[in-house]
Amino acid sequence: MQDQLNQIKKDFENEISKADSLKSLDQIRIKYLSRNGIVTLLFDKLKEVPKENKRELGKSLNELRDFVSNLFENKKSEIEAQSTSLTSKIDLSLPGYPIKIGSKHILNQTLEEIKDIFKSMGFSVFEGPELESDYYNFEALNFPADHPARDMQDTFFINKNFLLRTHTSPVQIRVMEKMRPPVRAIMPGRVYRNEAINARSYCTFQQVEGLYVDKDVTFAELKGTLVSFAKQYYGDSLKYRFRPSFFPFTEPSAEMDITCFLCKGSGCRVCKNSGWLEILGCGMVDPNVFKYVNYDSEEFTGYAFGMGIERIALLKYGINDIRIFFENDVRFLKQF
Repeated sequence: MQDQLNQIKKDFENEISKADSLKSLDQIRIKYLSRNGIVTLLFDKLKEVPKENKRELGKSLNELRDFVSNLFENKKSEIEAQSTSLTSKIDLSLPGYPIKIGSKHILNQTLEEIKDIFKSMGFSVFEGPELESDYYNFEALNFPADHPARDMQDTFFINKNFLLRTHTSPVQIRVMEKMRPPVRAIMPGRVYRNEAINARSYCTFQQVEGLYVDKDVTFAELKGTLVSFAKQYYGDSLKYRFRPSFFPFTEPSAEMDITCFLCKGSGCRVCKNSGWLEILGCGMVDPNVFKYVNYDSEEFTGYAFGMGIERIALLKYGINDIRIFFENDVRFLKQF
């Protein structure tokens, strides 16, 4: 029996020395140390040995099991150490992994382009709070008390006196309260309206509004400024038109259209078969607005305009759904 134990020990040493992976090592464990392994089955045969020899044989079996277990654990630790060393090794001769650098969102790019154009024409940039009071958002801008924009169905009210601003025009009032003419400023920012979400509108979007107040400011200057902006942004071949409109804070008022980017003026679903798309609203500042900021409407005149950043980008890049700006789809964003 002792000769058999010595042979098993020798065979185990030979096999464990050749193991070069955890998989091959596990196969050896199963062969010798599992429930049906060679060493385990030897303990089952111990009951067949005469009583006077059991003590000595039992001691030999325990020594064999300890030897096999210790040698197995040492080999396992050695293989695991080699595996960890290989995976953590850094080859300094290899080229580095390329780092993907993100880019500014297309709406931020559009806003920066618009700001650069107006700054080149002498406009300064001002910002204001998105949580606005009823006074600045409506009253000081000549909105009557019964105007539809004051309804809950159009505006997100926080309480009776405060709301999420529906346009950046309140910043015009704040600027005029602190400055005396001449005032030449643009006001970019996010605005909120309680509107149905579809391909043409969203409940939150960005605006850029502009204001110029001085002596003898005319509607002709307003048109010249906006045409200059549109041609710098869309190109000299741009076709445009101004249509009479109405806004509570300007009089007279107008809307500026450009040729539809999809149908090139022939008419389609996006332009409602008109061939034209509105890009902004504008007009001469209503004298009633000047009263709220203590400007003398007999001495000063001014013009104001406002445009949606999303709509400007839609027209320039031929995008037909405003919702895609807010989906963060990398396939769309990486095009810009």
